[in-house]
Amino acid sequence: MALFLNKLASLVPGLHAVDVDVPLNILRKDEHKLEQVAKVPFGREFHISLGRTVPIRVHQIDSLVTMLRQKLQIQRRYWIDFSKWEVFVNDDQTRTFVSIEVIAARLAEITKQIQAVNDVYKLHNLPEFYKDPRPHISVAWALGDINNSLKKVVEEERRISTIGGSLQKCIFTSKFNGIECRIGNKTHKICKFSEE
Repeated sequence: MALFLNKLASLVPGLHAVDVDVPLNILRKDEHKLEQVAKVPFGREFHISLGRTVPIRVHQIDSLVTMLRQKLQIQRRYWIDFSKWEVFVNDDQTRTFVSIEVIAARLAEITKQIQAVNDVYKLHNLPEFYKDPRPHISVAWALGDINNSLKKVVEEERRISTIGGSLQKCIFTSKFNGIECRIGNKTHKICKFSEE
């Protein structure tokens, strides 16, 4: 992953590492720092969004959190395979993200979780998630819509990764560690794990 982020930074100026918000060009100057940032998921805490970021009213908070806990109360731990580099642009086209998408292993479980969040959102008159959800974690971002230039680099990486006609099966694997709901500066734990 560090090699890919290094290549991205050399070809696309203005990219920042997600969460640490440090320009990748600065991180490229210190190989150790770039490797630390690229240690997914060990170095930092990444997340897969199960719902849109939406404004809610204060009187909705308790109801929303309670319903999410009811719908998503007991979950089993499982491993998620992140298998495809992808580029996403936020709704208002102010940021572009380089992400790693879940395309096979555990996609069904994550999709069920998204539907549960959608059900709760509907009851609170909040906008649902995208019609065709594409679970992913974002690893780098840039200001504005630079979708076209980033897609070219990502497509080239996919082409290079294809050896003998078969695409690399997985970029990395991570264990599902729970569901949280962040409202303002407060984080609400949503699920407990069942014993397997």
